[in-house]
Amino acid sequence: MYKALVRTASVVLFETVLILGLVWTANWIRLGGEAWDAYIFQDAIWRALLVTVITQGCLYFADLYDPRKIADRREMFIRILQALGAASFILAGIYLWAPDLALGRGVFLITAILVIPTVVGWRVMFQYTLRAVGAHERLLLVGTAPAALALAKELHEHRLDTGIEIVGFVDHDASRVGEPLINPGIIGTIADIPQIVDSRRVDRVVVSLVDARGKLPMDDLLQMRLNRNVSFDHLASVYEEYSGKIAIENLRPSWLIFSQGFKKTRLLLAAKRGLDVLVATLGLLLVSPILGAVALAIKLTSKGPALYHQQRVGQGGRVFTVHKFRSMRQDAEAGTGAVWAQAKDPRITPIGNFLRRTRLDEIPQLWNVLVGDMSMVGPRPERPEFVCKLTEQIPFYGLRHSVRPGVTGWAQVRYTYGASIEDAMEKLQYDLFYIKHMTVAFDLYVLFSTIKTVVLRRGAQ
Repeated sequence: MYKALVRTASVVLFETVLILGLVWTANWIRLGGEAWDAYIFQDAIWRALLVTVITQGCLYFADLYDPRKIADRREMFIRILQALGAASFILAGIYLWAPDLALGRGVFLITAILVIPTVVGWRVMFQYTLRAVGAHERLLLVGTAPAALALAKELHEHRLDTGIEIVGFVDHDASRVGEPLINPGIIGTIADIPQIVDSRRVDRVVVSLVDARGKLPMDDLLQMRLNRNVSFDHLASVYEEYSGKIAIENLRPSWLIFSQGFKKTRLLLAAKRGLDVLVATLGLLLVSPILGAVALAIKLTSKGPALYHQQRVGQGGRVFTVHKFRSMRQDAEAGTGAVWAQAKDPRITPIGNFLRRTRLDEIPQLWNVLVGDMSMVGPRPERPEFVCKLTEQIPFYGLRHSVRPGVTGWAQVRYTYGASIEDAMEKLQYDLFYIKHMTVAFDLYVLFSTIKTVVLRRGAQ
């Protein structure tokens, strides 16, 4: 996960320099030797930065910094053209209202002519280089538990992005050798691990302790570790590294206790709280002009109050009252009691679907952030009725209450809408990953991802 983020950050940095260089080149083509003076003495650098920020913002909203979305070259080409076209329209609008920010006569057109083929060409070259380099790490998976299969599927689908190749699986049951699973299949037994490591040039052996406990040839594995430069990892650690979530199936408390992370220093908590107050205050100031319009729209389209107040479970299991704009009928649970909302729920009011898609129904929760009940980023707060049920059925569910719940969260930007025990388990895996790696930088990443989700209307149904 972090390797992918580092590589994405490198791409962003390179493209920043590239686009700035192209704007300067356009200035040089148009102005000749005066281009450098324009950059230094006429504030042209700030105009170039505006072009760069708008362009990269459009590339971001087109998912061109998400390697999972651009594996197909044709789709990448279309997305780039759409993003650069949108950037051109946005910049043209800005120049119309603020002519002083314009690059200058002819410079904008030359910049567009340079940027489009250069960005497309460099992206194609980058993708070709990834394919040409191929896998840089070969993994052998010990065990065939569902978590191992999920890891293999994740890595196989994104092998160009991760540079990981799954050599195969080994299982304790010799009769299963040759059985096809996710490409590839079972290639041997646990006793065959040393021979497979040598013949298949394995770099790392990933072990599911549930499948292999008490069955591993420890002396042979120790020799491989010391003499053959082969590393060994727990399945949960590798799954976390590449999927952005912690697999709770077959997870042991010992792994949580001895693994790195889960550090909440006073400085981190203070910085996170400062970010919460800043973002919540700015958010309320920015949306204050439309709060009355939203409340009026709710009142005009359905009976009942504009706001609703509901009990939720927060940090340490403390129950607090969350505030939201009402998006369902007032009597939505009159005959059923507490039930999860469903996709395309018939209880949603005409205006409610729009409020959910745009996340406008969440705005009153900014008050919960200001008073300290919630954070801007964290696990989604659930109702006490659901928490009791989920805690009984899902291991480690109570760990999500070790931090303040969030208006948005890692699970919300990484997982589609759902309302079931299985969905709650999937989201918990993302929540645990967030809790383990919680930082202010991580919060900012989630907030920017949430903005993209709202702008592109990928919110709850």
